[in-house]
Amino acid sequence: MPESKIARGWFALTALAALTGLVTQVIATSNATEGRFATAAGRVANLLCFFTIDSNVLVTITTALLALGLARATGLFPVLWLCALVGITVTGVVYQVALAGLYDLHGLALFADTMLHKVSPIMCVLGWLLCGPHGLMRWRTVWWSLLYPLAWVTFTLIRGAIIGYYPYPFIAATKLGYGRITLNCAIIGLFFIALAIGALWLDRLFTRRADSRAVAETPAQPEAADAG
Repeated sequence: MPESKIARGWFALTALAALTGLVTQVIATSNATEGRFATAAGRVANLLCFFTIDSNVLVTITTALLALGLARATGLFPVLWLCALVGITVTGVVYQVALAGLYDLHGLALFADTMLHKVSPIMCVLGWLLCGPHGLMRWRTVWWSLLYPLAWVTFTLIRGAIIGYYPYPFIAATKLGYGRITLNCAIIGLFFIALAIGALWLDRLFTRRADSRAVAETPAQPEAADAG
């Protein structure tokens, strides 16, 4: 786990950036005059359907644990970390490719959008590449992490079928139909899997390099003097 003050400081700033974006988004949504629901509570509840929001919640939790020195290399943390890392990467990429420019944002909404879709993804990915933690991922970590997008799709589609609200145009079943939705989700799911496997590969590469440096920096032991 990252032990340097620089690494912990970076993760603390990352957690703060993601949390700031989340809080600002809640405030902006509460004060909005438009939305699927007339009440502020209804509009805020819709935020839970956004993959962006869920991924930034994971980033906030995991980077805060890293900043506080509470993360562990065993148990649930490696899976949560991979979910956060890949989820926030998908958030940033999909937003830039498919969603940027769809909404005319101003004020708090624009600030929250920037923090959640740009600042948080960049800081989280850069923090992992430069500071770690490395050596946490296994193939089972990758497979367990797939529960995150599966749970999100299941929850979003079931809730959407009940109340008629979908957070993104590419998952709006009432407009596109479930055949097109299945294709869209499959494409994004494959992207998630590819990123998770790529993260595993990079994690192993970083770990091997760190091990090689450690061996190279280890002082050579003097040969034992011959007896007699």
